[in-house]
Amino acid sequence: MPFFVFYGGVVLARLESKLTDMLTAPVEALGYKLWGIDYVQAGKHSTVRVYIDSDNGISIDDCAEASRQISAVMDVEDPIVNEYTLEVSSPGVDRPLFTVEQYGMYIGEEVKILLNMPVNGSRKLKGAVTKVEGQMLSLQVDGNDTLVALDNIRKGNLIAKF
Repeated sequence: MPFFVFYGGVVLARLESKLTDMLTAPVEALGYKLWGIDYVQAGKHSTVRVYIDSDNGISIDDCAEASRQISAVMDVEDPIVNEYTLEVSSPGVDRPLFTVEQYGMYIGEEVKILLNMPVNGSRKLKGAVTKVEGQMLSLQVDGNDTLVALDNIRKGNLIAKF
């Protein structure tokens, strides 16, 4: 489930969902998992960030191979009318989280999230994921359980531990 990103009153989640549907099969055909997609609109020029992952990690060569395939699909399907830059990368250690399943994979781990609407007076939360149930995420924030609707999350990232 993509999270909603608002830009000028337009919900961009539909485009991210369309891109996810369009690109999942070609990415998986190469042996990778499509981790998620960020579409960042900046005036007339936008950026499409495609995150890929695999059990063996992702190399620069993997990103280049996936980029060629994704670019070919995007050229044929032409889902974006304005100019854009395509970026393909691994999710990295501070990986962005896009789906219910991804948050569920990191129960007990710390995340930081940016919300569309405030929860307990804040639009920025940082805490450990304690539970994912349905479309609700439970975080331990400053010693308190905090419930967040997943569709209220604008952006979420795992906090890397070194």
